[in-house]
Amino acid sequence: MRLTRFIFSSILVCVLFSSNHQFNNPFIEVSKKANPCIVSIISEKEVVQKQFNPFFNDPFFEDFFPEFKRKGESLGSGVIIDNEGYIITNNHVIEGADKIRVILYNKNEYEASIIGVDPLSDLAIIQIKADEALSTVKMGNSDKLSVGEWVIAIGSPFGLHLNHTVTAGIVSATGRSSVMSKLTYEDFIQHDAAINPGNSGGALLNLDGELIGINTAIATDGYSRSNAGVGFAIPINQARRVVEDLLEDGTVSRGWLGVQIQNISEEISRALDLDSKKGALIVSIVPDSPAAASGLMEEDVIIKVDNKEIENDKDLIRAVSSKHPEDYTTFTVIRGDEKLRISVVLGERPDERNLASKSSTKTNAFDIIGLKVSGLNDRDGVKIISIENGSTAQQNGLRKDDVIVKIGRTSITTLEQYNEIMEAKESGDVIMLKIERNGNQTIFAFSIQ
Repeated sequence: MRLTRFIFSSILVCVLFSSNHQFNNPFIEVSKKANPCIVSIISEKEVVQKQFNPFFNDPFFEDFFPEFKRKGESLGSGVIIDNEGYIITNNHVIEGADKIRVILYNKNEYEASIIGVDPLSDLAIIQIKADEALSTVKMGNSDKLSVGEWVIAIGSPFGLHLNHTVTAGIVSATGRSSVMSKLTYEDFIQHDAAINPGNSGGALLNLDGELIGINTAIATDGYSRSNAGVGFAIPINQARRVVEDLLEDGTVSRGWLGVQIQNISEEISRALDLDSKKGALIVSIVPDSPAAASGLMEEDVIIKVDNKEIENDKDLIRAVSSKHPEDYTTFTVIRGDEKLRISVVLGERPDERNLASKSSTKTNAFDIIGLKVSGLNDRDGVKIISIENGSTAQQNGLRKDDVIVKIGRTSITTLEQYNEIMEAKESGDVIMLKIERNGNQTIFAFSIQ
């Protein structure tokens, strides 16, 4: 009996040792192969700093304590993507730099030049002219990532003394947005491999040693800048599209549809008699845009772009922006009781200033009293879906989900009729609205500000 127990225990120890050893191997191999592909990036910039004025910033003493300039440095990471010395990193790592230094795994140092930047995706390409053979990373496919999958992060957290730090974790989620800001193109991989300041621009790899993301940001408790187990990486499939444009043209061109969209709430879903809340609702269409030329209409619900299903407004934005201007694209929409396929030749996304100008046209904005409304399929009238803060409508007690059935003595039957009447109104006009709210009717009359 004792001999049997001894043999069983020995076998168990051997199995556990063998299992642990096999579990370690992928992490060790990835670290060996990937480390030479990762670089540390030092961005140098001139910082203007004001001397401390002991006289409580009294202007009289300003000349005695002038501003002075000093050299500032920030640290980030990057990934060598080909043997020509091209390196992918984050735009915020090298933004505003007067000089960029790159330090390789073997400690050799080179000065880098900027090939192209894309602030909207927070990506940049720099290049070094190395007099040695460079190790390059193998590209993966981030679309194949699964939540729970092991990933490895490599970068330079906190300083050069900790460069090429290797950490491991799992994919916590995909498709994260509104992380760093309300930037349009966030589609982050969330993971819990430890990353910290200095890891920005570094690699996120799978257990095959393939690059599947560029580490970009962390979420903290608001008091600390260090890792709290919530890190974010730009998917490599998104980054690859940006890299191709930057290497070819030095800038990124994106497809543009020309619509204002929103997610579908429970109320909107019921109002439009939809089967689900999936898709993106077209609120308005920019005049002379690809959408306008194609026949897309307000209140269409976009549920597919080519063969990609659209879950929400962010999905639609990413799907359109991933395409190029002049791309022939098919949109599947729900319009009333019909499911339609509408072909659109995408335009080129305007720059931020022109885009803001287009978005501020009366077709794409709140109306003169501060309302956005939608038509109703099953009855006359229009439903308030959004109210502008501080607007005439808000100040006079109108509410979201109110149904406007009359303007003055005119009964409202369609959205087009409502828009036609409202577009004729001017500031200073007195307007009277008959509203249905919770089954009751109320009349509101006020002067348009």
